[in-house]
Amino acid sequence: MEAPAKLNLYLHVTGRRADGYHELDSLVTFTALADSLEIAPADALSLTVRGPFAEALGTGDNLATRAAVALGERLGRPADVRITLQKRIPVAAGLGGGSADAAAVLRGLAQLWGLGAAHASDLQDVALGLGADVPVCLHARAAYMAGIGEVLSAPPPLPACGVLLVNPGVPVSTRAIFAARQGPFSVAQRFQESPTDAPALARLLRTRRNDLERPALAHAPEVGHVLARLGAAPGCLLARMSGSGGTCFGLFADEAAAAEAARAIARENPDWWVQATHLVHEGETAGASAALGGSRQGRSRR
Repeated sequence: MEAPAKLNLYLHVTGRRADGYHELDSLVTFTALADSLEIAPADALSLTVRGPFAEALGTGDNLATRAAVALGERLGRPADVRITLQKRIPVAAGLGGGSADAAAVLRGLAQLWGLGAAHASDLQDVALGLGADVPVCLHARAAYMAGIGEVLSAPPPLPACGVLLVNPGVPVSTRAIFAARQGPFSVAQRFQESPTDAPALARLLRTRRNDLERPALAHAPEVGHVLARLGAAPGCLLARMSGSGGTCFGLFADEAAAAEAARAIARENPDWWVQATHLVHEGETAGASAALGGSRQGRSRR
């Protein structure tokens, strides 16, 4: 079961509810970079983590095991499964890695337990209770995200793009970044035209932004260094931070151009995590199920 990394191509904070939840307007898509999970029946719930970011994640309480427990409780059955996670997505990096893992567990359990369309609302409700990014990761395809992350709608088709992901190795707290955001709220700026290629997509995105970049830069100035280096890379069409940081992405015409820039940046900055990949489009994304249905309202505090 694949858990693809999430990108916020733009992210506008449009308001804050009385209960403290922030409202968003964001275009979310996914990359070919993904964690992988295997889920099998067992005598008790267990989690084994392998891969380059296994040590950073650990095997204690996390969204993957919480997802299994929550779905089991929802259905009145024990979550007696063995989860093996190959952790390739950096932790606390603005790529939705934990949310993607939780969503993949929900999809995997739906298959293992034979849950059909009748249980779509159970999966959605559990996803919403786990975090704001879990609903969009449950569907694992490009979407406009509104509300606190629970209102999803289809964007126009997006073009093929190379993507270069760079993280300076500084964990960034989503809660802290939202709390530090100041100033007036933004308006929603969705577009309905389908960009014909990567440069056209970059032009549309340049008229939008990530409202969390400024507080993230104050919290982790290294993010600014990454953005500057990405923006200076030959062939980079747009450099932007994803989510609440600290991973930034550069859009390129194709993955080959992104890979060439990755080699140069990695040589200059050996302590940075640098990964070339590409956007994943409808039909490519692993694990999404038509049985998941639409999204509904939920609670995920930021």
